[in-house]
Amino acid sequence: MSGPLHGLKVIEFGGIGPSPFCAMLLSDMGADVIRLDRKSDKGRDRGERGVLARGSGSVLHRGRRSVAVDLKDPDDKAQVLALLEGADALIEGFRPGVMERLGFGPDEMLQKFPRLVYGRMTGWGQEGPLAQAAGHDINYIALSGALHTIGRAKGGPVAPPAMIGDLGGGGMMFAFGILCGVLEARSSGRGQVVDAAITDGSALLTSIVCELRANGVWHSEDRQANLIDGGAHFYDTYECADGRWITLGAIEPQFYAIFLDKLGLDDPRFKQQLDAALWPVLKEQVVQKILSQTSAHWCRLLEGTDVCFAPVLTLDEAAVHPHNAARGTWFRHEGVLQPSPAPRFSRTPADKPRPAPFIGEHDDELLRARVEQ
Repeated sequence: MSGPLHGLKVIEFGGIGPSPFCAMLLSDMGADVIRLDRKSDKGRDRGERGVLARGSGSVLHRGRRSVAVDLKDPDDKAQVLALLEGADALIEGFRPGVMERLGFGPDEMLQKFPRLVYGRMTGWGQEGPLAQAAGHDINYIALSGALHTIGRAKGGPVAPPAMIGDLGGGGMMFAFGILCGVLEARSSGRGQVVDAAITDGSALLTSIVCELRANGVWHSEDRQANLIDGGAHFYDTYECADGRWITLGAIEPQFYAIFLDKLGLDDPRFKQQLDAALWPVLKEQVVQKILSQTSAHWCRLLEGTDVCFAPVLTLDEAAVHPHNAARGTWFRHEGVLQPSPAPRFSRTPADKPRPAPFIGEHDDELLRARVEQ
């Protein structure tokens, strides 16, 4: 593997959701990520695609090597400790206390491996009143305040499919934390624990809303009542005559002028762009205008202009859009559509990711040496 993280060694204690996404990000950039899977799952991942699907059937598990272990077995535990020799980081996504009960808690691991960065990924964090409670993406972004900002005024909040919490506030922040810890350890010679909580990370993603609130631009707690939550007539999604949808985001005055010109909006009230009291009546005019033509019409008229426009595409459509195709934003492996590694690097570009390993696929390669009894 090549990429800017070539030479980084990470041991991933197999989990679901944000922790595998973190490992995928690191692996995409060239890190050697070894995933420890449950031995009891070995052989169960080669059937129909599903939660255990691996090989070409998985995206989140791409790019690393897998060994199957039983963390309660003394021999397997010794093998895992051998794998941790020379590792830069350990990442795990269990509830607080699970790793300690397995004998792989941070105190013990940092004593054995003083330079190790010990990453812990949970929904609620390692401490706090909810630390031991079960939860999922939707719960974490609700408690963080992020979910309240997403949705329609009359329809209530809308749950995004595990992108803001599990992947954005969770896995992406986790990867950032791991790399911060590794960078610091290389200068100090000392590892530390990284406590990544989805509630913390998704709260951090609301920084733009906090900025707008501080400047008096986000002035309402109601959904669809503010500048960039679908409240403004110049920043929203609109349905076309063919039932397809487009997006408009003409915030800046120079872009807003093009928006008015291209759509032929000549009501003088449109000149008062930022008067929120006028937004509902002006939006209705935009709704009717967009509904009068198909999405293909609006693409021909608006795409590539400074009106700030894009059609709402399905994933399959996004993969073949000329812009994405030119950049190689998407690729398929054995029919499975997946996003390419991002961001791009000029001197140390990332390779195309290898397909996800089957559980225990690299047992012989990585566990070849037997630990002496």
